[in-house]
Amino acid sequence: MATLFTRIINREIPANIVYENEKVLAFQDIHPQAPHHVLIIPKTEIATLNDLDASTAPLVGEMFLAAKEIARTLGVDQDGYRVVMNCNRDGGQTVFHIHLHLLAGRSMHWPPG
Repeated sequence: MATLFTRIINREIPANIVYENEKVLAFQDIHPQAPHHVLIIPKTEIATLNDLDASTAPLVGEMFLAAKEIARTLGVDQDGYRVVMNCNRDGGQTVFHIHLHLLAGRSMHWPPG
């Protein structure tokens, strides 16, 4: 069964897409935790970080390169932004298709909670 994110990739579910290339897609989170909250996903469905292998690991780099470009486009690259990837339930993962959160537009605090 396709995940929610795969259905967004396939345009079965609408999303406010802010970035796309041949390997990744990025869209605004529907429950933003900051003024800018973008989810960056690989177009290849990988459930968790634990499921990465040598053939899929380069996709994580593609996700971070997309985050860098999105931050520049949003104008937050110089002020700062946070990127977060959760793994499994205790790590806060709710959709089992790896995704990178880009949060910006406010001061981030540590620890995050």
